[in-house]
Amino acid sequence: MITPPPPDVLASFGCASAPVRLDGGKGGSWRVGDVVVKPVEFAPETRWRQAALAAVPESPEFRIARPLRTLDGGWIAGAADDNSVAAGWEASQLVPGHVDTARPDDAIRAGIAFHQAVAGLPRPGFLDLRRDPWAVGDRVAWEESPLQVSATARALLEPLLAARCSVDLPAQVVHGDLPGNVLFAPGQPPAVIDWAVYWRPPSWAAAVAVADALCWYQATPGLVDRWAYLPEWRQMLIRALVYRIVTHDLAGHWAPDQVAAYRPAIAAVLS
Repeated sequence: MITPPPPDVLASFGCASAPVRLDGGKGGSWRVGDVVVKPVEFAPETRWRQAALAAVPESPEFRIARPLRTLDGGWIAGAADDNSVAAGWEASQLVPGHVDTARPDDAIRAGIAFHQAVAGLPRPGFLDLRRDPWAVGDRVAWEESPLQVSATARALLEPLLAARCSVDLPAQVVHGDLPGNVLFAPGQPPAVIDWAVYWRPPSWAAAVAVADALCWYQATPGLVDRWAYLPEWRQMLIRALVYRIVTHDLAGHWAPDQVAAYRPAIAAVLS
């Protein structure tokens, strides 16, 4: 059951309006006046991400949802204690705009600019603590964890794994879920929201966006070619698809249309 933030949480962020549930994401975000409040999923990541975003300079190429501290100076309200891992709420300024998955190139360009702005940040320690399906899928894609998947996933992965080879690219913090987390508003640069933090080459983050667009947002194979100048592009696309397939396998079941969605993307990447 999805419940709104309680009154004491709203008070912690200085919010006085009634919360209104927002569409999109996992359905747990609430608009409270010009503030967005949502549940914390993993407190170490929330604290790192909010502090990092607070230091990102303004840019003509992208916007961000500026994080908000509680009235007592923290990043999380409503947690049982300061060491809580999965409890509480976080808040940020509302940024106007809407998702448009028909604009993958614009989302990728915004991601590239965002990644340039955060390139100097050190590797976050919380990445070693994550055990969710997305973290596991990422590690499998980069050969940091063994492959343990269903027969359905293995059949999709076979040609990708056969074509995967080692790469040597510098890593940095990147946003690993761009297409549904870039907002567009007339007369304003795109807004990059809901930062899914990974430590990978920036071209991998762009490849994930392309893979998602091919599988779920009716993009044509020409999208692959338009970004082919990015470093180790084919290998990044292979890893992006491995990541998504393994994550899907761990997080849910396979419907026939989901299997079918991956096949043309795999063919486009390996052609």
